[in-house]
Amino acid sequence: MERMKKIVEAFDICGNVTDIKPLGNGLINDTFKVCTDGCSAYVLQKINNAIFRNVGLLQDNIVSVTTHISKKLVASGEAEVERKVLTFVKLKDSEKTYWTDGNEYWRVSVFIPDAMTYETVNPEYSYYAGKAFGEFQAMLADIPDQLGETIPDFHNMELRARHLRDAVAKDSVGRCSEPEICAFLSEIDLHIDEMCKAERLHREGILPKRICHCDTKVSNMLFDKDGSALCVIDLDTLMPSFIFSDVGDFLRTAANYVAEDCPEIDKVGFNMEIFRSFIKGYLESAASFLTEVERENIPYAAALFPFMQAVRFLTDYINGDTYYKIAYPEHNLVRTRNQMALFRSVLSHMYQMKAIIQ
Repeated sequence: MERMKKIVEAFDICGNVTDIKPLGNGLINDTFKVCTDGCSAYVLQKINNAIFRNVGLLQDNIVSVTTHISKKLVASGEAEVERKVLTFVKLKDSEKTYWTDGNEYWRVSVFIPDAMTYETVNPEYSYYAGKAFGEFQAMLADIPDQLGETIPDFHNMELRARHLRDAVAKDSVGRCSEPEICAFLSEIDLHIDEMCKAERLHREGILPKRICHCDTKVSNMLFDKDGSALCVIDLDTLMPSFIFSDVGDFLRTAANYVAEDCPEIDKVGFNMEIFRSFIKGYLESAASFLTEVERENIPYAAALFPFMQAVRFLTDYINGDTYYKIAYPEHNLVRTRNQMALFRSVLSHMYQMKAIIQ
């Protein structure tokens, strides 16, 4: 408590710290609510610098984006700007928005009162999510700052394909001869060129990169007490990407009837009600900036992300399970089965999806 209090007091906060307590359901032990005797409460959060190696770049991205959105909200006459965008606090003795002792990194933002998050994924909240993330992209379509990639090549399918080829060439634990692995490799090979088309379209100058959230899910939105969406949160993965990242990443988890590691493959399937609701909200808010190429490839985005994740799980299985945590020896293989089944289900709905986006 005392150490955290000293960290908070390094920031230019209003008032004196009176209490610091865990924020949320208790499962996340590096996020805290800071109470003060001043005008605001705050959120103290530890930054995971094991994943985000360049914390300066990370925070620069976030501040550029939140500042730009804040200006847009003010210009539009928004009455509650402070509730519609996160506000990060600078240090007392510098312009930086993070504190470090060389090992740990912490940041402070203004706490938004009377707000809540939801874990529920249903058509209603999927619509809200689509609308909110579309608005988020729309407000950033004209941001003047150049943002960097906090995780380089995060959603690069060509890179994931190369990693799989390298894993197969090494076959370090002798799994490539398993009949099921051979079947997966053959199936992946049939689709790999089509799934890598985003990078090709970008090189041809047809597909732009935009500022995307890159971790789209219902729980990364704040809602008001009346159920209306307030703002997008958890901005660590903000970076230039294709709009497919925000569309496909949401649908991969939200539109699967089961979790990504459910072994009951017959229960895996693509929920078209979730797709329909999310895309309705997304197109309502993103139509103003989407190009025809971006819009017509939304069904491709829905297929890309389970395919990419299947490739990543299979790569890790072939490498001997060195990246993803596993609970049992075939965990990554089960994940691969699940995501390939979801990919097939998405493909079976292509005509329906294309009709919806017209």
